[in-house]
Amino acid sequence: MAKHVSGSPNVAKKLRIPQRYVTVLLTFVCTCVCYIERVGFSVAYTAAANDAGVGEAVKGKILSTFFYGYVLSQVPGGWAAQRFGGRRVLLMSFVLWSFTSALTPTEADAVTGMVVARLLVGVAQGFIFPSIHTVLAQWVPPHERSRSVSLTTSGMYFGAAAGMLFLPGLVAIQGPKAVFRAEALMGVSWALLWLKYSRDPPLSELPKASAAGFGASTAYERTKLLNPVQYADESGEIVERKKKVVVGGIPWKRILFSMPVWAIVVNNFTFHYALYVLMNWLPTYFEKGLNVSLHNMGFSKMVPYLVMFIFSNVGGVVADHVITSRIFSVTNTRKLLNTIGCATAAAALMVMPTLRSPTSAVICSSVALGACALSRAGFAVNHLDIAPKYAGIVMGVSNTAGTVAGIVGVTITGRILEGSALGASDPSSWYMVFATPALLSVISAVFFVVFATGERIFE
Repeated sequence: MAKHVSGSPNVAKKLRIPQRYVTVLLTFVCTCVCYIERVGFSVAYTAAANDAGVGEAVKGKILSTFFYGYVLSQVPGGWAAQRFGGRRVLLMSFVLWSFTSALTPTEADAVTGMVVARLLVGVAQGFIFPSIHTVLAQWVPPHERSRSVSLTTSGMYFGAAAGMLFLPGLVAIQGPKAVFRAEALMGVSWALLWLKYSRDPPLSELPKASAAGFGASTAYERTKLLNPVQYADESGEIVERKKKVVVGGIPWKRILFSMPVWAIVVNNFTFHYALYVLMNWLPTYFEKGLNVSLHNMGFSKMVPYLVMFIFSNVGGVVADHVITSRIFSVTNTRKLLNTIGCATAAAALMVMPTLRSPTSAVICSSVALGACALSRAGFAVNHLDIAPKYAGIVMGVSNTAGTVAGIVGVTITGRILEGSALGASDPSSWYMVFATPALLSVISAVFFVVFATGERIFE
């Protein structure tokens, strides 16, 4: 049998670092760069639009276009990662959005060009998280899933904090176009690193990977291609194919009608509703609700995202420790951390509009976002628990709900504030803004406790 070769030579052997650690580190940088891009565009475009006198309606149209492209490619991204391999699809998506970013027009009134560019970037980035989950399902063993997924996704918050801290200065010094070019350069640089240092699991490791609950999809598909008569089952054993076996099929009906899958979907919706509302409207809350300038807040405006980064990783480490120490089962660990995170976030969101000082508001928003990040050690890792073979597919379905939540949450918040007599300056209008994600957090926590499981349900 010919030796399978993919990517560069085994980096794990060269650096004496296990390849799965290299893979997790690269996916962390991946999500970090993606969120630098998202924050960077918002910063650069807002500055250009303000200078050009662009109206708020046009601004909203441009800024929301990304999410429409993003929501369209979540499920196709999961299918593509399943069909062609997460490693290849992830590389393709980075190359596409990087070049699109570089070609984004700098004129704020070039609406058509901006819309097309943001739509393409959204579509390209929609393939990223399903691909990442497919890759992690292949490489990460069950006892490392929580901290690996948590580290990878914490790159989002680290990237958001870094973008908000450094990119406004770049815009002020060199203009908006410099941000687009810097983002494109980061994207291409990451793609080159991924091309050089990432690789697919070698065939010699696949039976062991399948038995551990990861890499099953790759094992199945590759042995199917190498031998049309035999295939690797979930235990890694080579068995004869039966005539009635559906080879390589995706059980769409079972996935879409599975209550454990819906437990993940509901919580993904709530997490992103809270995240996108706070990311997009906290600046308005500080400036108009509390009458404080963001410019004068300095480093403190980054604190909520840094807290998210910390608690995302704390949740992952705690979950793995609890599971490997057999303190709780996988199911109970996921439910416990998800419940703690959602309940704490709900309480902080309800307290938020009663606070009248910037410092207390920063602390409260940090608690809310940190608790949301902690809950990811519950619902977000659960993709790999219940469906390691179809992790990209399930992630695509749940992330679609999360993207819709962002569109809905940001839009509803704007209407709530517009409907108030004093608008965003009225403290009472912010009660409804923060109470909505608080209520959703309570509902989703209960839903997860009732329907979630840590057992594998898709073979």
